[in-house]
Amino acid sequence: MKCGDYCGTSPNSCFLSLPSQGPNAERMLTAPVLTGVVRSMAVAWEPDWVAAMSRTHRDADNKADMWLGWVTYLSRQRGTVPPLPAPVRIEPVGDMGSLIILTPERFTVANPAHMALARRVRELLAGAGLMQPTSA
Repeated sequence: MKCGDYCGTSPNSCFLSLPSQGPNAERMLTAPVLTGVVRSMAVAWEPDWVAAMSRTHRDADNKADMWLGWVTYLSRQRGTVPPLPAPVRIEPVGDMGSLIILTPERFTVANPAHMALARRVRELLAGAGLMQPTSA
């Protein structure tokens, strides 16, 4: 967690690494639970971005500046989230920013459709200037 840090490689961000198996994973790895967790992180720490994703997904994502997780929060200060393709949901977090939920089903790197959706959403967000690292 690097809240309030504008000097590092991933400044003012929260990254939630998820368990991949076992009873904790089964409880955590649902869109409603992760949405609540990420929303809480955003409200509590006011980061510029939060990504909730598995280590496998993180390792498969070769974009080291900012990760796009199954559930991602982007601060309003980063810009406006553009319309995104179904089944992606965009939810406001008060007047602070937006949650982006890629899919209501469990996101998995083994599902080619999930990875294609993540790549497409990343492209759209990058095109809107939202995936650039923040600097002071």
